Formats: sequence, C-alpha cells, structure tokens
Amino acid sequence: MSDFESLIARADTLLQRLEALLPAPTEAPDWSATAWRWQHANGRGYLHALLHPHRIRLADLHHLDEQKARIVRNTRQFVHGFPANNVLLTGARGTGKSSLVKALLHEFSADGLRLIEVEKQDLHALPQIVELVRNRAERFIIFCDDLSFEAGEAGYKALKVVLDGSLASTSENVLVYATSNRRHLMPEFMQENLETRHLGEEIRPGDTTEEKISLSERFGLWLSFYAFDQDEYLEIARQWLADFGVESWDDQTRRAALQFSLSRGARSGRVAYQFARDYAGSRALALMIPANGKVQQSAGERKKD
Repeated sequence: MSDFESLIARADTLLQRLEALLPAPTEAPDWSATAWRWQHANGRGYLHALLHPHRIRLADLHHLDEQKARIVRNTRQFVHGFPANNVLLTGARGTGKSSLVKALLHEFSADGLRLIEVEKQDLHALPQIVELVRNRAERFIIFCDDLSFEAGEAGYKALKVVLDGSLASTSENVLVYATSNRRHLMPEFMQENLETRHLGEEIRPGDTTEEKISLSERFGLWLSFYAFDQDEYLEIARQWLADFGVESWDDQTRRAALQFSLSRGARSGRVAYQFARDYAGSRALALMIPANGKVQQSAGERKKD
C-alpha cells in the first residue's frame, strides 16, 4: 500500500511540473475598451486592452483634406453596416498616415468603431483575431502600421487571406487599414524588369512582380500622402504651437521652425509637431529659470510651502 501511495505522490508531482510548463489559459478580451494591441504571454497571443489610446482629432490634421474626406466616408459606410473597402495609406514619412487612422477611432468610437493594432510579425494571427471578433456587434479596424515585407517573408500570405478570404468568407465587421512607405509593400528591383517576356505584341510581367502587386491590389482604397512644402510645414508648426499655448509667431519663431526642419532633413506634420513640443517646452523652461540660474518653484510647490 505504501508503494502505491508513493507512486501516486510521484505521479502528482510530475503532473504539477507538466502543468507549470504548459501555457496558461488566456483571459477573455476586455470588450469595454475601444482599442487593443495583439500581444503575447505564456506562449499565447491575446488582445491587450489599451486604456489610454492616442486621442487625436481629425481637426488636428491639416493639408490632408482629400485623403481625410475619402477615408472618413469609407469608415462611415463601414460603421453603418454598408459595403466598405480595406484601405492602404502610402507615401512620405511623417505626413499623417498613422495619425489619420487613430483619429478615426476618436471620431467614430461612439458609433461602435473599434481598433486592433497588429505588428507585422504577428500577421500570422490575423485569422485567429478575426474569429475572436466575428460575432461581436462592434465594427473592427485591424490597424497594421508601417507595413512592408522583405523578399522571402511569408507574413503577407496571412494578410491576403484576411483581405480576400479563403474558403471561409471574410467577416463583415472587420476591415484592414494599413500604412506603408511602399506602394506595393515589398521592395522592387531593376532586375525585375528583365523578367518580362515578349511574345509578339504581348508583354507578360514576371511572376515575382505579379506576386508583389497582387497584395496591394487587395486593398480597395489607396490613399497617397506627399511631403509638405515650406509654407504648409510652417502653418502646421504654428497650429501645433497654439495647441501648446504659444500664440506668438514672429520671424524668430519662423526661423527656429525652419532650422529644426533642416536639422531633421524633412518637412512633415511629424517634424512640425516635434518642433512645437521642443519650442514650447524650452520656452516654458526658460520662463522658470531667472538670471541667477535657480529654478523657480511651480505653483503647486509654492502652495505646499
């Protein structure tokens, strides 16, 4: 009897060790949130609720009137249950592609719009994510930011399935909005032009080129973004400064904004926003530091004293 009890005890210990090695069951998503990010824990993926998503407004985005109007109309169709397209936003860096998608959540969350951010390395989980939300009443945008693929990467195949469906139909409450600096999402090389064959008057592109183009063509709506000119950049910088409480705009401020853009080698909404933060912050700090170099107490610190 003692040998039997010893065997049971050893088996119980072994089972405990095996359970420690197995992935813990993931909790159900927090559906009270409006935005999530796909993350991993204990070897399993799950929707991590973002309690404080970036609250940018459509009104904060300037010189994007055409792109804004088209994506807002498409999203409005989607949240009201009408047919709508997956969207690919491409073009110059820092021109508002990602901010525009984030602003849609602020605009339409009251209408049931929800946002799920998925990194490129997690694209293989897209079918699993779609199944998680398929029977929900909300409307979900899967957001893939700064999306691009190198030659040989296979993640785009999972994206193709979600965009066009496989044997199973696509979910009516899910769209994919992706941003990229590349129009066709994959690098293109001069050598690919040599892969065409000429048969009489017919030109047949090489299979590699066709494969690359086929992914971007699965997005029904293409929006292109372009670098800002100097006047547009300065106007955006001035508007961001006003948001940070700096109303004055003179030649000195203008020169500082231009110098900042030269140091970054670009004129974009992102650079204008970064300049405004730097300028407003340095100005506020300068007002706190008198000639003797001692930092003045803040209003809260003086109240405590």
